[in-house]
Amino acid sequence: MSSTVHRRITAPLVFLTIAGLALAGCSSGGGSTSSNKGPGDAGKADGVVTIYGTIVDTEAELLQKSWADWEKKNKITIKYEGSKEFETQISVRAQGGNAPDIAIFPQPGLLKDLASRDFIQPEPAAAAANVKKNWSKDWAGYASSGGTLYASPLMASVKGFIWYSPAKFKEWGVEVPKTWDELLTLTKTIQEKTGKAPWCAGFGSDAATGWPGTDWVEDLVLRQAGAETYDKWVSHKIPFTDPAIKKAFDSVGDILKNPAYVNAGLGDVKSINSTPFGDVARVVGNGSCALTHQASFFDGFIQDPKNGNATVGPDKQVWAFITPPIDSSAGPAVTGGGEMVAAFSNDKDTQKVQEYLSSGDWANSRVKLGGVISANKGLDPKNASSPILQQAIKTLQDPKTTFRFDASDLMPGVVGAGSFWTGMVDWINGKSTDEVLKTIDASWPAN
Repeated sequence: MSSTVHRRITAPLVFLTIAGLALAGCSSGGGSTSSNKGPGDAGKADGVVTIYGTIVDTEAELLQKSWADWEKKNKITIKYEGSKEFETQISVRAQGGNAPDIAIFPQPGLLKDLASRDFIQPEPAAAAANVKKNWSKDWAGYASSGGTLYASPLMASVKGFIWYSPAKFKEWGVEVPKTWDELLTLTKTIQEKTGKAPWCAGFGSDAATGWPGTDWVEDLVLRQAGAETYDKWVSHKIPFTDPAIKKAFDSVGDILKNPAYVNAGLGDVKSINSTPFGDVARVVGNGSCALTHQASFFDGFIQDPKNGNATVGPDKQVWAFITPPIDSSAGPAVTGGGEMVAAFSNDKDTQKVQEYLSSGDWANSRVKLGGVISANKGLDPKNASSPILQQAIKTLQDPKTTFRFDASDLMPGVVGAGSFWTGMVDWINGKSTDEVLKTIDASWPAN
């Protein structure tokens, strides 16, 4: 989760970089060069491939472990460099002619920007074949620009899980809802049976406070208005003030702005903004809170000893279901995030690494090590380290699933990681939906 939060915090810097700050080369990377005419032939097959990304600390160690056996077998050394400044530095390196052989992009928008400026190599044939075999058209689209495939997806996350206590549901005589209306009925039933607020939420995340609220809204836009409207919203073909977006906000407000429904174990409605998102795991784990909305990574927070070390599973203390659709006959629709692997070099060694990272073999190798998932169809869900991650993989691999990348991560940074976040905070503090939407929309860049 730490890397995800970091990406959100640095997104405004990404936008500024893309917008055209004066850039110059800096620290060393791989062996690529660039020109205004496009990437052309870049890099030499010297047995060493450099990779640069946002993944750091323990996650970086596991990443390097995931390809260690492959390195030995193929006699290629992969030199990985993780950085919390990736989003700004990758543009610096590309424009300075000092890019790595491969970069792992957490934001499709940044990848597409560099591809549009001819810094990124088109995906080589073998890796492209893996993408076609192992990934859905939705995922391939996030790795493409102008009809050309420039990358392969890597890992993934699934958002929109609603966490609850199976034992309490049995005690209250209630079941997992199949529609959004049933979820609202469930909420009312729990409140009436217990006399307490059923839901808890935390938007607190230091400089990124507000982002958990954007996840709520994105889930409702996708479910209520559909994928086509969601895509138009992300690209600003429809504004934030569109009735579909207002409806999503107000639907979320039916829960989060209702003092009878929040903030279980933590305070009142306004306490949502001051509560760190991770602290919610404590009240869910100890039973003070019946329901909360958070991504698949929340599994780790719930089982963290500092939050009470609750167990997660269908027959454990805490379990989860995906936010239900509006219509029970609709196929599953989820929002989430992930990374894209793209190359600045096109030598044979780099292309071999690209092929491997796009394969089911790599996905299984990394997922076996724990803590992450992938939407790669060649991944065996049994290799996931927890039941919730196994369920998330099955959802991603289901051909009926409509997947959409986190909207705020696709929007310009000043909106998706700026006014959208602060707008959620203002909204929880009492500003009207109309006022908040007008303010967010006014921040959208002219170009």
